[in-house]
Amino acid sequence: MNDKIRRQLTLFLETKDAEIIEKIRKTYNPVQFSLIKAHVTLCREDEIENLEKVKSNLIALDNQAIELEFRKIERFENGKGLFLPAKLKHEAFDNLRKQILNGIFYEPRTQEPHITLMHPRNSTCTDEIFDEVVKMDLPSKFTFNKISLIEQEAGGPWRILEEYELRKKRFKF
Repeated sequence: MNDKIRRQLTLFLETKDAEIIEKIRKTYNPVQFSLIKAHVTLCREDEIENLEKVKSNLIALDNQAIELEFRKIERFENGKGLFLPAKLKHEAFDNLRKQILNGIFYEPRTQEPHITLMHPRNSTCTDEIFDEVVKMDLPSKFTFNKISLIEQEAGGPWRILEEYELRKKRFKF
């Protein structure tokens, strides 16, 4: 039995934006669907071990909501997994990570934002599934308004511990 506790910082998709993504996940990867909602991982567990410093940085954030653009779906892990990768330029995401990890890492490692549709640990993307999903009209942009500190215990469902709001864009007239 795995009694390990894992924590990450996550950007969850807004419910209204996630409908088709969650439908794919529920249909083709029900195990992962039951563990966590559709999301983009912002910081992995090994990056946020100094949790007090991370929380201090999160509280000090003065960022606007961030928008990420995504490419077409791709397979990974020898074709078993299926994900929606972000476009190659994602400066807002990179800058947000740098601010959160400020004082912990001089230069945080590169994190390629993506939304996992089928996790290879508990599903397999066949050619038939890929052909079906690639025809779906998936959103190409998502806006994230908050950062969630989440926790998983013993491989169970992830739960939200704390949330940090990102300001919505303000328009100047």
